Amino acid sequence: MTDSAPVADPPAGPRPLDGILVADFSRILAGPYATMLLADLGADVVKVESPAGDDTRTWVPPVRPDGVSTYFSSVNRGKRSVVLDLRRPEDLALARELARRADVVIENLRPGGMAKFGLDHATVRQDNPGVVYCSISGFGTAQGAQLPGYDLIVQAVSGLMSLTGAADGPAYRAGISVFDVMAGLHATIGILAALRHRERTGQGQAVEASLMASAMSGLVNQTMAYVGGGVTPHRMGNAHPSLFPYEPLPTADDELIVTAGNTAQFRRLVEVLGVPQLADDPRFADNPGRTAHRDELRPLLVERLRTRSAVHWFAELTAAGVACGPINTIKQGVELAADLGLEPVVTVGAGARAVPGVRHPLSYSATPPRYPLPPPELGEHTDEIRAWLSAPDASETP
Repeated sequence: MTDSAPVADPPAGPRPLDGILVADFSRILAGPYATMLLADLGADVVKVESPAGDDTRTWVPPVRPDGVSTYFSSVNRGKRSVVLDLRRPEDLALARELARRADVVIENLRPGGMAKFGLDHATVRQDNPGVVYCSISGFGTAQGAQLPGYDLIVQAVSGLMSLTGAADGPAYRAGISVFDVMAGLHATIGILAALRHRERTGQGQAVEASLMASAMSGLVNQTMAYVGGGVTPHRMGNAHPSLFPYEPLPTADDELIVTAGNTAQFRRLVEVLGVPQLADDPRFADNPGRTAHRDELRPLLVERLRTRSAVHWFAELTAAGVACGPINTIKQGVELAADLGLEPVVTVGAGARAVPGVRHPLSYSATPPRYPLPPPELGEHTDEIRAWLSAPDASETP
């Protein structure tokens, strides 16, 4: 646990997505991450769960002090949970009614999975033509439709793992489900764009996101190296293919990330290190030269860095405007974010149900996010939502 105090919920006021009803049929990570961001911004997210619940409820350890999975908690605040067994006709009817009333439907079943319940876009839009219907898959709805959409598989087949790890060692996955998160972010962008289109035209539309498409976009310069330059990138450990220095370098004790994105930064770096002549060496005069001669430049920098501690160089280089940083633990990272005024820890919910959470990633000057609902217990809101869906159509959710 961090020692920094959670930040109080901002004052009540309008939020950008107030009045938007989201029927959330997604599970695990990509979809729930997207719907949590929408909930932070005011959307009423109804999380539809099977009697077994979202798989991540059982993904432990670690757990909160009350025994709830921290994995589940990380992407499910701000939602109401209703248990509906879609194999039961009466529950399926309620699910269809929820989709009929929703502004947004989001799902991440395997492509075609919603059609067998009559909850696919083509069917839902018949009674709800303005619906924004977002589907998230692993590999899209064409030839990759039947491939299982696990982030680890996408990290492997997209090429990411070929870039991760020591140059002469095995491939490694990233420390988080990076493409699940990217796909969730891309899905959120797509939903917001489609809502804007509906605002202008009154028409809904289908939005498709996939982990593989997010990987192709999210690998940015690495995919473009092949697409635009015909170069197949390879593992380089912590080295950057196009910049040097831009990696951890050893000091007298710990490693320190040292970067120099341009020649002015490099000149400041070598001045602080006490070897200003390196900036005038023809081999190191510009970034292409420093990158081409990294094997010659690196030991010259390390020789100086090894004379003092990482803490010393961090202070000296930062004061000189050279970007650098220690390799922190998650605990240290959260503490640093707090020290920098980013207020990373917020209170989710209130009273006895209040729990800590991680702040929404964006700041808004007029419509700050709020976190009134903690991650729901399985089926916590089933009775009220069932009653609302069974009653004649209402303008507001309960």
